[in-house]
Amino acid sequence: MRLQPHARRATFRRDRLPPRTRCRSRPDARRRRCGRGPPPRDRPRVRRTHRTHCTRCTRCTHCTHPPRGAGHPVTPTPSTPTPSTPTPSTPAATSGTTPFPAPLTGPAFGSYSAADVQWLLKDLGDVELEAPAAQRERDIQSGRANYAETLPVEYVPSPEYRQLFAEALERSSRRVAVAVGIVSELVHSARAGQPVLVSLARAGTPIGILMKRWTERMHGTDVPHLTMSIVRGVGLDQTALGYLAATFDPGRVVFVDGWTGKGAIARELTAALALFAETDGTVFGDDLAVLADPGHCVSIFGTRDDYLIPSACLNSTVSGLVSRTVFNRQLIGESDFHGAKFYAGLRDDDVSAVFLDAVCTHFDDESVRAEVAEGVREAAAETRAGERVPTWSGWQAVERISADYGIDNVNLVKPGVGETTRVLLRRVPWKILVRPGAREDIAHVLLLAEQRGVPIEEVDDLPYSCVGLINPLATSEAADR
Repeated sequence: MRLQPHARRATFRRDRLPPRTRCRSRPDARRRRCGRGPPPRDRPRVRRTHRTHCTRCTRCTHCTHPPRGAGHPVTPTPSTPTPSTPTPSTPAATSGTTPFPAPLTGPAFGSYSAADVQWLLKDLGDVELEAPAAQRERDIQSGRANYAETLPVEYVPSPEYRQLFAEALERSSRRVAVAVGIVSELVHSARAGQPVLVSLARAGTPIGILMKRWTERMHGTDVPHLTMSIVRGVGLDQTALGYLAATFDPGRVVFVDGWTGKGAIARELTAALALFAETDGTVFGDDLAVLADPGHCVSIFGTRDDYLIPSACLNSTVSGLVSRTVFNRQLIGESDFHGAKFYAGLRDDDVSAVFLDAVCTHFDDESVRAEVAEGVREAAAETRAGERVPTWSGWQAVERISADYGIDNVNLVKPGVGETTRVLLRRVPWKILVRPGAREDIAHVLLLAEQRGVPIEEVDDLPYSCVGLINPLATSEAADR
C-alpha cells in the first residue's frame, strides 16, 4: 500500500510575520518557536545566528530590498518552468534583483559527478582552516568559537583502517542497499512521485546520491539532488534555502541525512525551517528522511538498527573529497552559501565511488527489491498504527548517560556508530561505551580507539551499539593527547 502524500505540518500564517515596518535584523523581530520534540524547557539552549538583513520584506523601513514577490518566484509558474538541474555556470534563481550564487559541481569541486549532486556551497579551497583537535576542542567548549568556524585536520586512513573499511563495505553493502530502497520509496510516495532531494552535507550527501540513483532506476524519472549546509547552533544555510525556494516547488523538497544520533540536527532543521517560513513566507516540510534512525527522531527512515554505514568510517575520502561545512563570518558574506573545501590532493585515497558502486550493485538483485517492497508495506502498516511517530528515545538515553558520567553538556555525548566514529576522527575523545555483543560490527571504532589510546567500557543496557564521550576537560592536558 502506498503511503499518503506528504501533508505539511505547518501552515504559513501572515499574522506570524513581523510587523510591516520591521526588518528581521531588528532585535524585537518576533520568532516562532519550534514545535517539535519535548517541551521547550527540555531542549538544549542554543544560540542562533542568522543573516543580519531582510531579504524580502513586505515593506521595510530599515533596508533597501525590494518588496516581497518582486522578482522572487516562490513557486514556479507554467510559463517559466523550473529546470530540474540548473546550469552551474548560470545562476538559476534570483533574490529580488540579486542572483544567488551558482551551485558547485564536480570535477571542479568534489569527486562526485555533476549528474549525482550539486553543492550549494562556497569553495574555500584557498583558505587555511584546519586546526589541531586540542585547540578546536578548547575553543568550542569554552564558547569562543562554533565548531563550524574551523576544520579538523583531515584524517588519512592507515592501510589497516582501509582494510577494515573494505571488509565493512563487503559485509554491509547489501544491507545498506535495502535501507536505501525503503527510504527512497517512502520519499517518492510522500512527495507524489516528484521529490527534490536536498541532502545535508556531508554525511547526507552520499546517501542522497544513492537515493537519487535508486529512484531514477526504479521509476525512470529525473530526480534533482542538491546538498547544503546545516550547522548546530546556527541552523540551515538561509541563502541556500532561498535558492531552493526560488528554483523548486517547496512542496517537492525533502531533506536527507545519513543517520540520527540523539536528534539534534532534526530539531535544528525544524527550527530553521520555521524561521524561514516566518521571515520569507515559504514553507518547506520538516520531515527529515534518513537511512538509519537509531535515535527514533524521524518518521521516514530505512531502518532503526544502529549498524555501521561504511560511509561513516571515513571523512572526505568517502564523501566526494569535500570537507565538512564551514560557517565563518570572516569568510561567508551575507549573500554567500556556507563554505567547504575540496581536498583534491587526496584523490589517491578517494573511495567515494567505490562505496556508491558497491551499494548500487545490489539494486538489480531481485531479493533486494522484494525485501524493499516488504519493508515499504511494513512501513505503511506502522504508519497507520502510529508506530513511526518519533519518540526521541535517543535523546532521553543521552540525558541518562550524561547524568551517569557527570557530563553537564549533552553535546559531548555522541550516540551511535556514525557519531562515535566522528568523535574519534575529529574531536578529543574521553571514552567509548560499547554494548556487549556489538564488537564485531564496530571493529573500526575499536581500532581507532586503540590508535588514539581511548579506553573502551562495556555497558550492558546501552541502547546503541556504541556511544562516544567527548572529553569535558578539554582545556586540560588531556586535550593535548
